[in-house]
Amino acid sequence: MPETYQDSYAINFLSHADMIDYHAAQARDSIWQHTNVTSLSVAPLDESSPLYSDLSEFGAQISEDAVKDTARNLGLAIRLNGQYFPLRDTAYKSLLERAKISGSSLPKLRRQDLADILNACLALQLNSMALLLVRDQKVAAVHSGDEKDYSVLRINELLGSLKNTLDERFPGHVFDSGYSDHSLTSVAWSLPDQKDDLFGAYHKTLDAQGKSAFVAKLMPGIRFSTSDTGVASAKVSALILGLRYPIHIGGMVATEHRLQKTVRDFADSLDMLFAQFEDSVKQLIKLTTICLDHPVNAMTAVCKKLSLPKKTALEAIAMFEMANGGGAATAHDVYFAMQEIMFMLKNEAPVSKMLLLEEAMARALTLNWSQYDYAKAVNW
Repeated sequence: MPETYQDSYAINFLSHADMIDYHAAQARDSIWQHTNVTSLSVAPLDESSPLYSDLSEFGAQISEDAVKDTARNLGLAIRLNGQYFPLRDTAYKSLLERAKISGSSLPKLRRQDLADILNACLALQLNSMALLLVRDQKVAAVHSGDEKDYSVLRINELLGSLKNTLDERFPGHVFDSGYSDHSLTSVAWSLPDQKDDLFGAYHKTLDAQGKSAFVAKLMPGIRFSTSDTGVASAKVSALILGLRYPIHIGGMVATEHRLQKTVRDFADSLDMLFAQFEDSVKQLIKLTTICLDHPVNAMTAVCKKLSLPKKTALEAIAMFEMANGGGAATAHDVYFAMQEIMFMLKNEAPVSKMLLLEEAMARALTLNWSQYDYAKAVNW
């Protein structure tokens, strides 16, 4: 099992209490440090660099294993308050932003050359402040020190605020799954006591179409996700649970880590969640009324439009074509057939990529499906 200092570290939680305890401990051990950008200094930390074999330049809490793990990954260290800290791979993007540089060639440089370029550019950023997150023996992010550009929304506080809202507005909610790595935290709950309120009209629609067995499996749920390394905002979205993979159906409320936002702003945004959920269900019902004469072509065109992974999408399309037998189908049928893409990828793609794919898939709810009902086969 990976150790917390490793860039590859990830953990799945069996209960909400375990998740709360983990993030409370993480918050206690994390350090948020403001400093001038011009005071930052980057050094190579690959196996050929002097730092690799000389731990005296690092803080006392930095282990040899953390140094070796960094050498296998980003290969850089950063000097803060007179001591070096290994740089986690999650810090790379924000470090480039503080240096105001970018480019696909930069990661290909020797670590010494990359460090030299970064240092030359960091030294130019007069009057700019940085906010560094030090966690699990490494610097995990180098955010802007201006709260208008980056506002700290601590994960444990967001989880606590969301739990209070769930207790108040969705009594009977059930912990479904929880996950954290160094870039992202995600947790989902099912809402069994709100099944009739949220899915009542949707269930009646599918029952009338003879899909009672299918609809009996469906359960409303919500997913919360956030990041304090610059990957994502704090957001809550509507889910359908009960099938082989959770289906994100939009209905998202989000609070950006900027413009001096607080946990209170996040809590206030949750007022919109129920209405957003109802709107998403209405869009699902609408899909049941859209008949497609060429559903395979429509599925191909929509997957292409949403930039879904081509190889996996084509496999899902072939499976749907075989099952459907070339006849007509509703946009709702096709939308659910597309979810096979998520199931096939769930053991291959990282959680962060899966969440992005879920959001891309949810955009299919708002498309004009009739526009993609091409009689001619779609090239991809």
